[in-house]
Amino acid sequence: MIGPEAELADIVLQDVNESPFLTDHGAAALGVGLAALAAGYAERGIGAAAVGAIAEDDDMFVPGIVMTVLPETLVIFAIVVIFLMP
Repeated sequence: MIGPEAELADIVLQDVNESPFLTDHGAAALGVGLAALAAGYAERGIGAAAVGAIAEDDDMFVPGIVMTVLPETLVIFAIVVIFLMP
């Protein structure tokens, strides 16, 4: 029952077996999107710290680049998992 007299619990707990709630492709897209969002969030702080370290000491360039690139491996792993799906 969906209408003005329907309660929130009736709408939220309705039967979702009529159609797939989340298809395989939708779940894969959601997984890669969330991994990319998390990697971007992590790189925000790491990149700022790396630039500050490089500004003080030029020898910190390579470790700064490596630390900045590490969160991107999460996205690469997510993409690999998609290709391993049956």
